[in-house]
Amino acid sequence: MSIEEIFQTMRELVAEQFSMDPDEVSMETSFEEDLGADSVDLVELAMAMEEEFEVGETQEEDLSALKTVGDAVNYIAGKLK
Repeated sequence: MSIEEIFQTMRELVAEQFSMDPDEVSMETSFEEDLGADSVDLVELAMAMEEEFEVGETQEEDLSALKTVGDAVNYIAGKLK
């Protein structure tokens, strides 16, 4: 799965979770600053990522390092290798 394919899937997940248009989601979109995400939102997003990409459980320290959609895309790409 390419970075672009992962991004397209992440874009859909983020748009669905935060009730927004997928076109508004970019690699630079910040979970906290742009989306107003709190820790509960991030845990829910992590669970959706785990299920969608079948990568197993995301560790708390990994989750706290994910600040943007791009960070999440790169994290998933690393897990899929």
